[in-house]
Amino acid sequence: MAVKISSVSARRALEALGANIKTARLKRRISVKGFAERVGVSESTVTRLEKGDDGVSIGTLAMACLVLGEIERISDFLDAGSDDTGLLLDREALPKRIDKKRKPGSPPSGKGQSAPLSDADDEEGVGF
Repeated sequence: MAVKISSVSARRALEALGANIKTARLKRRISVKGFAERVGVSESTVTRLEKGDDGVSIGTLAMACLVLGEIERISDFLDAGSDDTGLLLDREALPKRIDKKRKPGSPPSGKGQSAPLSDADDEEGVGF
């Protein structure tokens, strides 16, 4: 049984996604019937997807993106490299300072410090 979304923001986002899918389908001159056949669902499911119905499966969304030639958008969604909030949180977790007294290769003296340096420094002294 599908859970209905109570968030207005989430509902609007799904409606916008559905509208974008419909626009992409129309730009490609694909009928609802032809799109449904290629996605592997009924015409009513396509209509529900295009209206932003939260009960349409993520698999149907993925197949719709594949048919539209946009499948990479699914795998790029919330990619760690472009997640601004996640990147900011990573940055905030960095140590505030580095213990200059610690010798290379010795264990860190406290929490939040970097791992020991490698003995595999190149000729310029860079160990990575």
